[in-house]
Amino acid sequence: MHIIVIGCGRVGSELATRLSAEGHSIAIVDKYERAFRRLPERFSGETIVGFGFDRDHLLQAGILHADAVAAVTSGDNSNILSARIAKETFAVKNVVARIYDPRRAVIYQRLGIQTVATVTWTTEQAIRRLIPDSVNPEWSDPAGRILLVERNLPDGLCGTKIESINTPKARVIMVTRANIARFCNPDLIGQEGDVLHVLIERDALKEFDAKISSKEAE
Repeated sequence: MHIIVIGCGRVGSELATRLSAEGHSIAIVDKYERAFRRLPERFSGETIVGFGFDRDHLLQAGILHADAVAAVTSGDNSNILSARIAKETFAVKNVVARIYDPRRAVIYQRLGIQTVATVTWTTEQAIRRLIPDSVNPEWSDPAGRILLVERNLPDGLCGTKIESINTPKARVIMVTRANIARFCNPDLIGQEGDVLHVLIERDALKEFDAKISSKEAE
């Protein structure tokens, strides 16, 4: 995957380093060249001095073939602007933004942008949102047979009951909506931006992902 990280502070540098080490193609953008000193010598990604909301700088970072964008600067306004441009102008599928004011999460969610609040930020959370089809689970049983994974609600299932996604080997047990988690009940209707928490048998993961991917295309 090609992933663009906007902001090379503590969070951005950690995220870019981790993703690069996992073999992804990374471009990281920051307005200060000195910010790239936080990156380790082994970092193999590209560094761009510029702004995450500047079209030319985004094109330089490879936005036209980007699979995901993480806006993790120190400013909410910059992050939401960068995230909106990535999502709305360049149609990047997976976009995550760091926010300092959790009250803004509702705004982001209406725009289809996943968020992680500063107080709960972890690199693992960001990666699960940038690469939602990864097998990295939130939890697994000791034998590794049962997993708890995150998946984005497909557009084709917005407005329908979330329980319709369930299979004999996979069950949505919780939904995160606007950074608020709630248990899934039979009457819960899916909304754009929902994050599903799915308890699933490992051998059913590929089939389940294929099922929800087909809903994405509808």
